[in-house]
Amino acid sequence: MTRIRIDLAYDGGGFTGWARQPGLRTVQGELEAALATIFRGAGDPPRLTVAGRTDVGVHATGQVAHVDLDAAQLAHLDSPRRGGAGPTGLDSLARRLNGIAGAAGDVQVQRAATAPPGFDARFAAVWRRYEYRIADADALRDPRRRGFELWHPTALDLSAMDDAARSLLGLHDFASFCRPREGATTIRTLQDFSWQRDADGVLVAGVRADAFCHSMVRALVGACLATGDGRLATGRAAELRAAATRSNEFAVVPARGLTLVEVGYPPDHELAARVEQTRARRGAQEVVE
Repeated sequence: MTRIRIDLAYDGGGFTGWARQPGLRTVQGELEAALATIFRGAGDPPRLTVAGRTDVGVHATGQVAHVDLDAAQLAHLDSPRRGGAGPTGLDSLARRLNGIAGAAGDVQVQRAATAPPGFDARFAAVWRRYEYRIADADALRDPRRRGFELWHPTALDLSAMDDAARSLLGLHDFASFCRPREGATTIRTLQDFSWQRDADGVLVAGVRADAFCHSMVRALVGACLATGDGRLATGRAAELRAAATRSNEFAVVPARGLTLVEVGYPPDHELAARVEQTRARRGAQEVVE
C-alpha cells in the first residue's frame, strides 16, 4: 500500500461536519463517495483518515487527510479518461476528486502527494491551528463574509479578550470548555491563544493546541466574547478553567466563524516516533474541533 497525503479546504456551511453519517451530507462522505467512483472495479473503496474531525458548520482552509492505495489503484489513475489526454497519477486523483466531490464548489482538494514514511494525518500531527472571526460594532461588515464570521451587535474590548485568552495557555484540564465524551480525556496543551483586529477591524482569534476536544474552540471563544462585552471579569475565564466543570456564565459561539487553517507535523524523520507517542498517550480517542 502507498499512503497519499491529501490537503483540502471546504466551506462547512453545507455539511453536517466531517465524519460520514448515513443519510447526511458530510465532507468525508462526499470524498469517500468520490473515491469509490474513481476506483470502481479497482478493489475496495479507499477510506480517509483526517487530522481533525471538524464539527457541523466548521470550515477549513488547511485540513489534512490520508488515504492508502494499492498498486492496482495507483495504476488505475494512469488509465485513459473519457475525452482524451489529461493529468495522470496523483494529479489525476486531485482533479477527479474535485470533479466529483467538488462539483458543488464547497470542497476542494488542493494537493495529493505521496506521504513520507511514517506519516499519519491524525496521529503524526503535533498541533492544529484554528481562527475565529467576530465582526463587532467597530468592524466593517462585509455581507460576502457573513457565512464565515459572527456578527456581534456591540463593540468588544480587544485588550480584555486577549488577556483572557492568554490566561488559558498551557497544559490543563479543559473540561470547562469541552462537551464531555465517555472515556475521552479533556486534558490538552493550549499552545497559543490571542486576539487581534484585521485591516477591516474584524476581531480574529488564533487558537493552537496539540488537539481539541469537542466544541472546545467555540467555548474558549465564547468565554473571551463574554469578557469582551463585560459579562465576565478578565480573570474569570482562568477561574472557570481551574474549576474543570461546565459553566453557564458564557455561551458556546456558533460554528460559522470557525476555520481550521493549519495542521503542523514534525520533520519527516520524526513522523513514526510521533505516531507511536500519540497512540500510546491517547489510544483510540477521537481528535475533533
